[in-house]
Amino acid sequence: MENQAANVVLAGRTAFSEMAALAVHYGFSILGAVILLVGGWILSGIISRWAYQGLSRIHGIDETLARFFENVFHYGLLILVFVTVLGQFGVQTTSIIAALGAAGLAIGLALQGTLQNIAAGIMLLVLRPFRVGEHIETSLVQGRIVEIGLFATEMKTSDGLYLLAPNSTLWNTPIVNHSREPDRRQQLSIAIGNDADAAMVKQMILTIIGNDKRVKAQPKPRVYLDDLTADKTTLKIEYWAKTGEWTETRHDIIDGLKSGLAEKGVEVK
Repeated sequence: MENQAANVVLAGRTAFSEMAALAVHYGFSILGAVILLVGGWILSGIISRWAYQGLSRIHGIDETLARFFENVFHYGLLILVFVTVLGQFGVQTTSIIAALGAAGLAIGLALQGTLQNIAAGIMLLVLRPFRVGEHIETSLVQGRIVEIGLFATEMKTSDGLYLLAPNSTLWNTPIVNHSREPDRRQQLSIAIGNDADAAMVKQMILTIIGNDKRVKAQPKPRVYLDDLTADKTTLKIEYWAKTGEWTETRHDIIDGLKSGLAEKGVEVK
């Protein structure tokens, strides 16, 4: 009995010693892992904020793009810290990195269309063919830009409708920006009878256009014969106006031409 009791005590002491050794060994590992996680979280936050602040100072970098790269730095560093922590416990990080690479490839193939929109969104934010508030036109859509996102661009049509356009459709097609340039040319056509005095009509048109203060003095407005048929003469009118006043100027010029030609008895064909 005494020998059995001694063996039990000895076994208990041995087990306690082994548990204490394991606790000390893994305790330091766990403590190191906690320190790495906390320090990595703080460091990733600091570096990502530095990246955001640095990108924000670069002219032409959009807020959305700066936030995107901030998140890329933040979560990329957190993944690196997590893999490092696993290495502290003897886990083969090479296999983990390979698994992450394979998972990333599979996700990329599954989300190919989405990634195309992200890539197109980054290019749109970097090159800036249009900005918020500008009116654009493509072969598929047209409207005023409300917000440029990484996946899609929000627009408002001239009818007041909400339009969401995937970025890939905007990047892969020619874009006409109606708001980018400060001045814009206007072209109008008027057909008059061959019996009318074309020189008098041309001078009257130039006078009406010149009286509108919104019409640019340079380049000078032009009125010239554009077409001639058996029963009518077509006059082409060209003038420049500020882009923001282009539409209203066009409407007022047309009203002025209609009333001015009517007063002179010139019939519009």
